[in-house]
Amino acid sequence: MKTRQMNRDWISTAATLSSALPYLQRYTDAIVVIKLGGHAMGSDDAMDSFARDIVLMQQVGVNPVIVHGGGPMINALLEKLEIKSEFVNGKRVTDSATVEVVEMVLSGLVNKRIVQAINRQGGRAVGISGKDANLMVCDQTDPLLGFVGTPAEMDVKLLHTLFERDMIPVIAPLGAGRDGETFNVNGDTAAGAIAGALKADRLLLLTDVSGVKNAEGEVVTELKTEQIRQMTRDGVIAGGMIPKTETALDAIERGVRAAVILDGRAPNACLLELFTEHGAGSIIRPD
Repeated sequence: MKTRQMNRDWISTAATLSSALPYLQRYTDAIVVIKLGGHAMGSDDAMDSFARDIVLMQQVGVNPVIVHGGGPMINALLEKLEIKSEFVNGKRVTDSATVEVVEMVLSGLVNKRIVQAINRQGGRAVGISGKDANLMVCDQTDPLLGFVGTPAEMDVKLLHTLFERDMIPVIAPLGAGRDGETFNVNGDTAAGAIAGALKADRLLLLTDVSGVKNAEGEVVTELKTEQIRQMTRDGVIAGGMIPKTETALDAIERGVRAAVILDGRAPNACLLELFTEHGAGSIIRPD
């Protein structure tokens, strides 16, 4: 006969699960687009933890969509192949040789690593890029930058088909040109465009910072779109945070209910954001 006494950790775990019920109900059948990058892709342990969270999200009724980056991996292969990059105003020029490497890394190495991680946790992930089924047709962003694209036309029927079959889309940020070109698309930009086309309930932008900070350096947990614009005009939002907030604003204008900039370094960041009262970052809502 085995005996044991309840301990505080078990009771705390049960209380956490119980308190999550309203949020689990809230997100049933919701579409949540997650931009994966930074720390969450930096190690096998971090990737496995992220994959478990994604499978759990789907298990409780969420339709997750993963859009990933891969800049460090691209840089490493370009260096290994001795392909030198040119820069214009601080931005890499993506010539024909570079875009081939970008596609190999994003659609091959990075995409399939994420797919395998999710599948190991019991999910059914499918790796695609924005070129598949004309998901993301792009125009050239700037002729000086070469094969860098801006999403112009979106067709998300393939994603809805995958949802219906309980599959998790994992999307590499590559787009098709109108004349058969392949365009490299900024990962945040791609995630925002896909979220907008899906009219997603949430866009989660995983970063390596704790969220949007005010002038005093404190993380602001909830913001409206006009507050973001004012903080940008005042210089409070600056540097690398500007593209994140611009992506969030653009997604909301396209019909996303809210966007969240959250710390991907925090364990279970996506679960904390969706299924707890306090969340895990800075949520941006329409005015």
